[in-house]
Amino acid sequence: MHVVDVFEIVGALTILIAFAAAQAGRLRQRTLTYQLLNFLGSTLLAAIALQQQSWGFLLLEGSWAVISLIGLLTLRRKPEPQHV
Repeated sequence: MHVVDVFEIVGALTILIAFAAAQAGRLRQRTLTYQLLNFLGSTLLAAIALQQQSWGFLLLEGSWAVISLIGLLTLRRKPEPQHV
């Protein structure tokens, strides 16, 4: 296993943890935690996709990162209660 593989797994797990927690009702999607986990994971995966010139994967993860960043900025302007 290469270092890049480890980073890919970490990025994917970061996104999956947020998604699974939201699906289980343990984390709301309009929270800083959810948006930050998605942003960090997708940014890491987008950087790997760019380095590997995997254009479809870069489109997916780059879009995910931008959308998550917009979510973070929206929360910063109009914070919602941080309920589970």
